[in-house]
Amino acid sequence: MNTIKTTLLLLMIVMLNATVAKAQEGHPLEGKWNLTINQEGKELPSWLEIRHSGNSRLIGRFTYAFGSARPIAEIKKYGEIFSFEIPPQWEPGASNMVFEGKLDDETLKGTMVYVDGKKYEWSAVKAPNLPFYDNVQEGKAVKLFNGKNLDGWKVIEGNQWKVVNGILTSSQSGVNLISEQKFKDFKLKAEFRYPEGSNSGLYLRGRYEVQIADNIGLEASSIYFGGIYGLISPNMNMAKKAGEWQTYEITLIGRRVTIVANGKTIISNQNIDGMTGGALDNKEDEAGPIMIQGDHGPVEFKTLEITPLSKG
Repeated sequence: MNTIKTTLLLLMIVMLNATVAKAQEGHPLEGKWNLTINQEGKELPSWLEIRHSGNSRLIGRFTYAFGSARPIAEIKKYGEIFSFEIPPQWEPGASNMVFEGKLDDETLKGTMVYVDGKKYEWSAVKAPNLPFYDNVQEGKAVKLFNGKNLDGWKVIEGNQWKVVNGILTSSQSGVNLISEQKFKDFKLKAEFRYPEGSNSGLYLRGRYEVQIADNIGLEASSIYFGGIYGLISPNMNMAKKAGEWQTYEITLIGRRVTIVANGKTIISNQNIDGMTGGALDNKEDEAGPIMIQGDHGPVEFKTLEITPLSKG
């Protein structure tokens, strides 16, 4: 009798291991994908993650052209076709966005039904691997803001940015400010302040937003001060009072980011999974500019200095 029980137990263990192994094999759809949505004549950079949960279910996360990464409870499969829905976040409507697509060679292609019922096409490629290295070599520091004028920045129509008494100032909601120079890996130093209730951000390579906002006293969160918006939460909230000067020291190598806020390390060597909402593009393997968010609230900068990094 004991022999039969032992045999049955071993058989159950083998079957369980086989089930787990099959689940861990993954699905061709699994991975991180950089989407381009063709919407109203614009190419909107977005991001999709697909991964398995349990034996056969696929789940994920999605970032639209604005807003934060949102969870996908289930990605349904119908033969070669897959689909999922995203509830509205900042979109002007109440209907879910509905995505449908299929894997075509190494590219995902499909359609999106927006919150207003209009249908648009999209395509996606696998997000690139961005290598990290420890043996860092520093280049020559670059002052992105010279303390005098907007030289070195792209200024477009409707620009509200000015230099007031040596301070880079956006006194009201308007346009974003984008550096003319582009950078791959770097260390960025920023000294800034904002009025009560304001909200801004620094986009690393124009793709990953480090949140700047009046969140003093709130529990640390990816959507509050010092977070990689919607993706990485700081280990503490180091925000000072509105109106006080504050500092960020941000190091980005590959996907790994370290943020020192007001003298404390709040994010240490964490991987940024994908673009945040508002990214300029999804060409993650290329250098990109520094973008200051100016379309939310007032903000001022006293210092913006960047040191390029390379493998030593």
